[in-house]
This record gives sequence, structure tokens and C-alpha cells, in this order.
Amino acid sequence: MAASEGPLSGVKVLDLSRILAGPTCTQLLGDLGASVLKIENPATGGDDTRAWGPPFAKDESGADRDLSAYFMSSNRNKRSVAVDITTAQGQAVIRRLAGHADILIENFKAGGLAKYGLDYDSLKDECPGLVYCSISGYGQTGPNRDKPGYDLMAQGFGGIMSLTGEPDGRPLKVGVGIADVMCGMYATVGILAALRHRDQTGQGQYVELALVDAQIAWMINEGVNYLTSGQLPQRRGNAHPNIVPYDSFATADGHVVIAVGNDTQFRRFCAALGLEGLADDPRFATNPARLANREALLPDIQAALAARSTEEVVAALEAAKVPVGPVQTIDQVFASDQVAARDMQIDMPREGTEPLRLIGNPLKFSQTPVSYRLRPPHFGADTETVLSADDPFAE
Repeated sequence: MAASEGPLSGVKVLDLSRILAGPTCTQLLGDLGASVLKIENPATGGDDTRAWGPPFAKDESGADRDLSAYFMSSNRNKRSVAVDITTAQGQAVIRRLAGHADILIENFKAGGLAKYGLDYDSLKDECPGLVYCSISGYGQTGPNRDKPGYDLMAQGFGGIMSLTGEPDGRPLKVGVGIADVMCGMYATVGILAALRHRDQTGQGQYVELALVDAQIAWMINEGVNYLTSGQLPQRRGNAHPNIVPYDSFATADGHVVIAVGNDTQFRRFCAALGLEGLADDPRFATNPARLANREALLPDIQAALAARSTEEVVAALEAAKVPVGPVQTIDQVFASDQVAARDMQIDMPREGTEPLRLIGNPLKFSQTPVSYRLRPPHFGADTETVLSADDPFAE
């Protein structure tokens, strides 16, 4: 927990966000070395997700604390400062902190901070170098700007639910809050681009994005498939709209995922499963042909895979240089040698009780590695220290 020497060491972030999109962004900035102050509302007990459990981290006596697993997933490398921004005193505190900050990020409803004098227009002259980022459900403009935006609404409105699920099933959301997470990633990219501009010109700017916009952006090939063809994409479970076979399949004792990306791989795939005749069949010899004859092809493949164990399938297809892998449960993921080798599970020690077990940052740097300096904070734990310091961002 030494001071940061990461690529963003010395960068100061004032975090007025909560739930997941904004906190994902600010945790990433913190992992990269930035000093992050998380402003939390004393009237509500802080970030909503502190209560989104169980499970919760336990204290020395075994009692639940205000650190839900959900909260901890996106709030390390931050210090918690309790400030009531609805009061004149609280607004003055935020303006003072903004004067020290390089970045301010908030996810109030569109225009929600204007009434407190804490919106970008109210701060830009006082803090000309500030990079100010706003995240909202639908953005600051458009007919839906005043509607609340949670991840579920973004996945519904933005179209991804219409693509997710089995063909004859109901539309499904992705298993985690991916619209929030990806919006946080886009926010990070935008903030760093604006910070680069600020460092070159001395001029801060306003970065604004919406959960729904971000979700539409990562519709990627399926979105452009529609824009190109005018045909609505269909739910296909784990199957791919443009490649066959590219899917999950049942084995004798589990499931595997197989991704045959070209015709040469398909020929090797067939040989490994004893299905050489399929590769010579003109209905299946090329990917466009396999796409057109998907339903005729799959039964033979499904039968061959169902007769073998997951281990046998993976070994055979890996030997044939065909992309394949097991479908793992979460316990299998974190027990794997690959996770250990890549430091994708981290333990953050605590005095008197078990360490906090968290997911590691996937970024690997040769010169300025990420760091895990600060455990997810208890609500308001750093208020007095931060507000009494000459440099409130000094860790």
C-alpha cells in the first residue's frame, strides 16, 4: 500500500458518482495511480451499493459491515468523504476540492447539479483546467434526458436484450451490469483524452456520455449487420450470426465453447471428431454455406461432442489447433492456474480479520504497473483527514 508510481500518479479525481458506471471509471483511474476522493451523501449512508447484499465483508466480530461485495467490486483505491451537497457548506467544500482536482466525475440526473452550483458551467471559469465528466442514463439532450437510467433500462432500450437469450425464449439481460461497466470504460477513455488535451493546452473541457449511447456503441457487428441489411438480428443463444460453428455445445459431462473461424479450421475440426465427410459436403465446405445450412450441420456436430467428455473434446481440438475451451463455473475460474499467473484475484489485507478478496485489474504495464494501495473504504472514513489537509488529495 505504498504511494502510487503508476501512469496517473499525481492526477487528482473528485468522484461524485455512485452505483457502477462512474465508480468503475474512477476505480480504474485509481488503479492507474490517480488519487480519488469519493464524495458520499451522509443523508443516505453513502453509495447505494453499500447495501446491495449479501454478501458483505465481515468485521472482527463476524458482523456485516457497509462493504457489500457489489460496492467493493468498483471502489478500491479511493477515500470516502461524507459531504452534503444540498447545503451551502457542502457546496463550498465541493468547490474547494474541485479547485485542487484535475478530474470531476458525476452521474446525477441530467442537469441535476445545476441547482447546487456544481455543474460544469458553474465551475468552468473558476476551474479552467478541470476535466468534468457527466454520466447519465440517456444523456444531457434528447427526449429521454430526464428519465432515470439503470443498467437494466439501458440494456432494454439499447437493444442488447433483444439479442440475448435462446431463440424461443424471452429477451434476457447480460448476466452482469455490462452497460454500466462499458459506459465506465468509455468514460475513462474520454477523460484521459481530455486530460491529454488539457496537458497540451491548459484547457479543461466537458465530457458527457450516456449509458444507452454506450450500449448502442458496443452493439458492434450486430448493429452494423442491421444497418447494412435492414434485417433484424435474431436471438441465437450462444451461436454467432456470421460464423458456423461458433457456439457452446454439450459434452458427456459438461459444456464446451468452440469457435471455428475459417474453412481450414473447419476441416481440422471435422477430422478431429471423425466427421471428415462434413468438410467435403458442398453444403458445409465454406462459411457462407455453413451459415445457410446451419440447422442441417449442427445435429452431427452435437452428437459427436455429446459422446465425448469435456476433457477429451478440449484435448482433441487443441491438438488440431481449433479454438476451444471449457465452460467454467466461477469457482473453477478463480481456482485456475491461469488466474493465478495473471494476478486476476487479489487479496487486500485487513487487521484483525480476513483479507478482502477482489478481482485484479487486467492491465499489465512494463514500466508503470497498476497498484492496489487502498482498500474499499468504509463510509466517511476519510472525511476529517481529507477536509483538514492543505492538499486534500495527498494519500
